[in-house]
Amino acid sequence: MKNNPDTKKPQQEGGPKMPKFNMNWIYIFAIVALAMFYFSGGSTNSSIKAEASYTEFKTIVSKGWAEKIVINKTENVLQLYIKPQYFRDVFKQGVQQTGKEPTMSVEFGSVDQVEAFINDAREKKLFTGDLSYNNHKSNELLNLLIYNLLPIVLLVGLWVLVMRKMGGGMGGSSGIFNVGKSRAKVYEGGEEMKVTFKDVAGQAGAKQEVQEIVEFLKNPQKYTELGGKIPKGALLVGPPGTGKTLLAKAVAGEAGVPFFSMSGSDFVEMFVGVGASRVRDLFEKAKAKSPCIIFIDEIDAVGRARSKSPSMGGNDERENTLNALLTEMDGFGTNSGVIILAATNRADMLDSALMRAGRFDRQIHVDLPDIHERKAIFNVHLKPLKVDESLDVDYLARQTPGFSGADIANVCNEAALIAARNDKKSVGKQDFLDAVDRIIGGLEKKTKVMTTDEKRAIAIHEAGHATISWFTQYANPLVKVTIVPRGQALGAAWYLPEERQITTKEAMLDEMCATLGGRAAEDLFIGKISTGAMNDLERVTKSAYGMIAYAGMSERLPNICYYNNNEYSFHRPYSETTAKVIDDEVLKMINEQYERAKKILDEHRDGHAQLAQLLMEREVIFAEDAEKIFGKRQWTSRTEELMEAQQRAEAEAMAERRTKELEEQARAEQAEGNAETEEKNTDGEKAKDDER
Repeated sequence: MKNNPDTKKPQQEGGPKMPKFNMNWIYIFAIVALAMFYFSGGSTNSSIKAEASYTEFKTIVSKGWAEKIVINKTENVLQLYIKPQYFRDVFKQGVQQTGKEPTMSVEFGSVDQVEAFINDAREKKLFTGDLSYNNHKSNELLNLLIYNLLPIVLLVGLWVLVMRKMGGGMGGSSGIFNVGKSRAKVYEGGEEMKVTFKDVAGQAGAKQEVQEIVEFLKNPQKYTELGGKIPKGALLVGPPGTGKTLLAKAVAGEAGVPFFSMSGSDFVEMFVGVGASRVRDLFEKAKAKSPCIIFIDEIDAVGRARSKSPSMGGNDERENTLNALLTEMDGFGTNSGVIILAATNRADMLDSALMRAGRFDRQIHVDLPDIHERKAIFNVHLKPLKVDESLDVDYLARQTPGFSGADIANVCNEAALIAARNDKKSVGKQDFLDAVDRIIGGLEKKTKVMTTDEKRAIAIHEAGHATISWFTQYANPLVKVTIVPRGQALGAAWYLPEERQITTKEAMLDEMCATLGGRAAEDLFIGKISTGAMNDLERVTKSAYGMIAYAGMSERLPNICYYNNNEYSFHRPYSETTAKVIDDEVLKMINEQYERAKKILDEHRDGHAQLAQLLMEREVIFAEDAEKIFGKRQWTSRTEELMEAQQRAEAEAMAERRTKELEEQARAEQAEGNAETEEKNTDGEKAKDDER
């Protein structure tokens, strides 16, 4: 069958456009139909109708009760409208009904006879109302459709529409009659299945672990013939935005098997038993397409630890769904060839039965990227952008510590938007720095007006942070200081957080001292303290309580952790006496670092004053400006050490490759020389043989 060429032509610009169907037209149609039904006289609430004989008609008119008469000559029927005050006498009903219009339908034999009677009543002043004619023929079938069937059709239509809004219609895959069916999306090809490990930048350790899952699916005999069993599940654990879902898609794309994708919240409904039914249906579909992968995103929505008491926040539907999931993953049934991948950033909340071996055999940690992984992620997201040729990707990676892959993608997008807003032809270094400031600090508030004293106080506060971080060994290295208002902050000091694997007490104390530097500078150089240090004090207090109550870094409470992991416990794991000791130790620790901050600022009073004055003049200063005032920082940051170590490793690897190339070249030249020598010897021996 050939396609109609007229239907394949693209619509020309400027031509008439076909109106798109919108569900709002259904609502408009329903309203118009009901309005027509109402105003056409179909409502029985506006009048009371009755049938009367011609004799009753004459009696009512003779008594002067008639208000209006409408004669239909076509059907020999008239409508008699009765005055409201005579309503009760005619219909024998209460006076409270007089608000309705009483009418009577009367059949007659001769129009002339009726007209003569009405004219006689007019002459006798018995009928003083209006007389009119209506010759339209009534359609009983049409009246039946309009007044009886139309409201039913409209109600049924509206009900079907509501059902479609709620669940895709009665007969759809997710309708009300299929509420227990799985809502998982199945991918067996297409764009979603083209994601591979090449599209996942960084996460080398996580990719190495999930690559084995791909091998299990591609070549299961390699492992089963030795007696091994294919793992049933792997749990991807990590902070939001680190690429857990992308990694699962890459596994499916590499393995080339069907991929069932579903969110944990899709299982749970308000109806008890629906979630368990969806779990069973999901696994039945997966078994039919095995080998395959089931991916459950945000599994903590359904896999949260079950409570021992229903009164302590239990949820019957969620727990029934979890029980069904546990049974399907490792019950009496077999799920050969079905591997379950799940992702969560709240692994501590999952039920212990879900985490045991035999269900999720592996936990794959997808952590925040380090500096080298951030560089690789930047290279991925910079490909579609028109960037400046001088852009240093290593510098961008150093400026974004603690950023996830999603954060880096947002930085690249914001930088492109900022460059376009400023009518630039390419995205440059400053655009990326502005994007980082925008994401971390919020939108710049250029309209906020400050007095000179307020601006000076903010400059002294922020310069205090910068000064102390410059002269403490383990404080995060300074990047820049600004007094430009952003978000809720009037100023900020930006640092490069050190990516430490472990944190010592000395490092935490240095950070605490630098955080208190703003309040200490206000106290020392202004003589007044302000509310500008509220966020600093909050961070310091939390850090101090964590060091003393959880990390055991107190002289009076050494090597003791009072952390309570039971979310349903309402009792502290220590006494009131211990709580008093903890409070005293926190106060002592914070006061010691506060006095230490004031001492450091007093020792570098002149440098702090220069830094504050420069900040008031330029509003934004960088680490290079602080280095001109204070001199080079004594300590090398861990990030710089990692970069130097990476550069040394790359240089050593390059030198090793060069050495191997030279050795191979030398061996090739030697082999070539040996071949020439052997050829000469062979030619010489042949010549001697010829002479003989």
